[in-house]
Amino acid sequence: MGMAGCASVPDPESPLHDTAVPTSTATVTHASTPAPTNKTASASASAPVVVAAPAKPEAEVPVAPAAQRAFDEALRAFRAGRVEDAERSFLALAQAYPELGGPQANLGLIYRRAGKLPEAIAALEKAVQASPQQSVYFNQLGVAYRHHGLFTKAREAYERAISLDADYAAPYLNLGILHDLYLQERRRALELYDRYLTLSPGGDATVTKWVADLKNRKGDQVMLSKREQE
Repeated sequence: MGMAGCASVPDPESPLHDTAVPTSTATVTHASTPAPTNKTASASASAPVVVAAPAKPEAEVPVAPAAQRAFDEALRAFRAGRVEDAERSFLALAQAYPELGGPQANLGLIYRRAGKLPEAIAALEKAVQASPQQSVYFNQLGVAYRHHGLFTKAREAYERAISLDADYAAPYLNLGILHDLYLQERRRALELYDRYLTLSPGGDATVTKWVADLKNRKGDQVMLSKREQE
């Protein structure tokens, strides 16, 4: 993810799902890997890149060159698998520049991947407070809430992401999964899956199968292998 001021956050679980991966593509996992989303991320001083979707423009926070260099180095460490180094760097940046959302958002991803859900939520809440126009941060926050069993908060975070960027595919998919598996609202889940597929020009065979399965599902049959897009 970006720094917003500062540039980019690797999105959850495979690039862009229930876990974070420092790449610019997003995938969904459901017993198999899904297709990537239709957006691409970029790492720049004020456009956060979480998983594969560029954030909508917002009033940019000036970023000191030294801070941007430190942020870029932290991202390189993350992408190289040096997670502890990345965490230390993002934490130092978050403490030195509390007005920047990117360092907190990346810390949230690191913490969630480590199973530290309270810490992940706290970091991502700070990220959206610092950068309230970044839809990718709200999507990531929704994933963290869902992992922690906070379904109402997860729904609100996904809906906020959609309100900020109606063409951002990931929160539609994640909200669909929430309604499908956790809120037991299948009709709404189908609407959200359909919207996600509309925003995925390359298609997504996995989610298409979910839709077919959902339409044919009987009783309380549930497929718990579905995961959010980061």
